Amino acid sequence: MKITLDKSIGAATVRLSKKVTRIINHHLKPYCITTEQWSVLRTLYECDHITQKQLSERSDKDQATLTKILDLLVKNGFVERIPNPNDRRSFFIKITEKGSSLSEELIPFLENIYGIIIEGIPDEKLTIFQEVLVSLEDSIQHLLDHQTERRN
Repeated sequence: MKITLDKSIGAATVRLSKKVTRIINHHLKPYCITTEQWSVLRTLYECDHITQKQLSERSDKDQATLTKILDLLVKNGFVERIPNPNDRRSFFIKITEKGSSLSEELIPFLENIYGIIIEGIPDEKLTIFQEVLVSLEDSIQHLLDHQTERRN
């Protein structure tokens, strides 16, 4: 039986993503934050005081998912919503001191975890893996853009 691309690429990618999420969530649990929340907080740490729409685009989260994540981050004191003086319907999202402090602690912590994950994999293979990931992401983005164009 021939292994299909769906199984060798699609299913394998999903399995890997789930396992990475599971191990990172395990390590983030003591910090009361999930991988989904961390990806948003990290984005804000890198580019603070942006609109929710900009944050949605930069963190690759749809508006509904991002709103739920932000509600939890606000509740935990990691970010705050600031009314946009130019548009009453929108908010700027700003990382708090508590959120910045957590980010500064988590960045090297997670770098260490990922270092353990890739331990023993030669640099050349990691470079190829990263190049393939970028190519796949670009290809998928092209397909998504094409779908959007067809709907309009």
